[in-house]
Amino acid sequence: MFFDTRDLKNEEIYLQLYKIADENIEKGYVPAYYFKIIRCKDDAKIGQCDLRIGHNDNTKYGGNIGYEVYRPFRGNRYASKACKLLFQLARKHEMNEIIITCAPENIASRKTCEYCGAELIGTIDVPIWHELYKNGQKKTCQYIVKL
Repeated sequence: MFFDTRDLKNEEIYLQLYKIADENIEKGYVPAYYFKIIRCKDDAKIGQCDLRIGHNDNTKYGGNIGYEVYRPFRGNRYASKACKLLFQLARKHEMNEIIITCAPENIASRKTCEYCGAELIGTIDVPIWHELYKNGQKKTCQYIVKL
């Protein structure tokens, strides 16, 4: 079940839903929402983010949240602000915690996790069956946010 997402906004950004995806048991995918991150003052599309609902082996390594801020808009903490909006949606789904992961060398993403209140649990090995491993990422930093 997917919820209305029109309330996912703050004074700087809002999240514009552009796609939802149902669970895909064969691929190990949980249901997900996909958003464009929009700046309020001028409606500029500044990035994108997604929220994956629930926990399984894939989210352990790939996380519940993904985000990207387009290059001209970086350095404004938009990703951490988007994550905080996604936390609201996760609470509607009665999730107790959110996992956010990133490559150990991705300093900007690690800072995003810290800015949104995530706690580093550790750096873990990515199993060979996971998409991240197949794309060359052998380790991932795992952060947890208690909701």
